[in-house]
Amino acid sequence: MKIGVQLQPQATSVKEMRAAWRAADALGVDSIWTWDHFYPLYGDPEATHFEGYSLIAAMAADTCHASVGALVTCFSYRNPQLLADIARTIDHISDGRFVLGLGSGWFERDYTEYGYEFGTAIGRLKLLEAGLPVIKERLAKLNPQPVRGSIPIMIGGSGEKVTFRLVAEYADQLNTFGDPATVRHKNAVLDEWCAKLGRDPKSIERTIAIKPEDIDKVDEYADAGADHLILMTPGPFDLSVVEKFLARRG
Repeated sequence: MKIGVQLQPQATSVKEMRAAWRAADALGVDSIWTWDHFYPLYGDPEATHFEGYSLIAAMAADTCHASVGALVTCFSYRNPQLLADIARTIDHISDGRFVLGLGSGWFERDYTEYGYEFGTAIGRLKLLEAGLPVIKERLAKLNPQPVRGSIPIMIGGSGEKVTFRLVAEYADQLNTFGDPATVRHKNAVLDEWCAKLGRDPKSIERTIAIKPEDIDKVDEYADAGADHLILMTPGPFDLSVVEKFLARRG
């Protein structure tokens, strides 16, 4: 079982985040993430907050072991061709450790305050669907190419009719959430989409975003088909739960 941490960029400082991702990398976590929003998602709506991709570039330069990325990128905040180039550049900064996590977006305040059209959930999913082949096409044209020749794509969400179909068509990783029973069901649905589209279900890594208190359910998540647990970690960044897991795994 892989273990990762999502360091949430609200109610904190860049100095604290840099110390946390350096510490997590030194512990030996498999992945380090932040989120792609412009305002706090909970708590004080006016708390300090930082932009995700600037942080990921710094994270890529500061670390040497873990994969890095956004859990997940809001696709509609950026032109898909530009996003591909940003991803390729961070991939080089990280020496090939970047994962392009993508989602259709959902946090209305981001859209309204930054001047993006919020639209509808299905409309945002259609934009993501149209953009995925554009991203892949641009990645194939860039010079230089990504370090490993390609960049892993993660798609995050829980929608069984559209999101999971897109995962089966385009992604190397799924990110979803829920208790072990929910995860088991979601994995079964993704397996069904893979069967329909002729995709090997084992080629898609199943990543699950969990709260620190859920770490004691590792065995249940593993039985449900999870390959990679990502602890959603608010500041101040307490990595003791991560240490506990890594000691158990070791």
